[in-house]
Amino acid sequence: MKLGIVGLPNVGKSTLFNAITKAGAESANYPFCTIDPNVGVVAVPDERLKLLSDLYHSEKITPAVIEFVDIAGLVRGASKGEGLGNQFLGNIRETDAIVHVVRCFEDDNVIHVDGSVDPIRDIETIELELIFSDLELLDRRMQKTKKLANNDKDAKKEYALLEKLHAHLEEGKLAINFEADEEEGALLDSIGLLTRKPVIYACNVAEESLADDGESNPHVAKVREYAKKNHSESFVISAQIEQEISELSEEEKGEYLESLGLSESGLDKIVRASYSLLGLIVLPYSRGEGNQSLDH
Repeated sequence: MKLGIVGLPNVGKSTLFNAITKAGAESANYPFCTIDPNVGVVAVPDERLKLLSDLYHSEKITPAVIEFVDIAGLVRGASKGEGLGNQFLGNIRETDAIVHVVRCFEDDNVIHVDGSVDPIRDIETIELELIFSDLELLDRRMQKTKKLANNDKDAKKEYALLEKLHAHLEEGKLAINFEADEEEGALLDSIGLLTRKPVIYACNVAEESLADDGESNPHVAKVREYAKKNHSESFVISAQIEQEISELSEEEKGEYLESLGLSESGLDKIVRASYSLLGLIVLPYSRGEGNQSLDH
């Protein structure tokens, strides 16, 4: 599984990436500190593997892995060359799903590129750039298909579908919300549209919002509502806390999480959300809490 981590500059993307992969990607309080997409491979935490290994006396344990790609901060106009331009959008096309990190905390010491904290505005800024990129891709596909449509019934059918999708995207809607039957869906999946990829919204909050899972945070409430409307996953995480956790031993990690009133780490949440979103078997909590669902 390959997940792309996206978001505006200074929302906690690289800090989160560092924490969950321990890959040491550069992070700093200024835009575009991530110049190249950083890649880290993480073993999926699953205590059942050790139990099975002990039971069958296995010589080797091979856990499932998730590949994380930290993609440079996008800004308004990225699809047209603003900021770092659209050179990193291609990296998103190679992923199975998108982890969209959204800033849901107030801190005057951390610069926001738009001057204020507004998670829905931030989400729409990124998604609009992805829509623009998809429209360009669709335009090229339609030009090729139109030439074949006069003499090819399948091409004519495809062109009609692409026209409908093009109109859908021009209304500012995501391709993942475009109604299509199974055959049409398979065709659209083959094109590699960015806005057709499943999305997990990671609400990056301050420590005080973790205890009640963001229930008292109005920014989180807005993201949850947006995610539900777009058939996506969302969860609350603190990139700063994850950074601190990553530096602890397993025993210390458990004690620290317990002191914060948490039953799982951010990595556990990302794994569970991505498995659920992609229709895979959802793993139990690594700390023996049993199956629990995330926000849908």
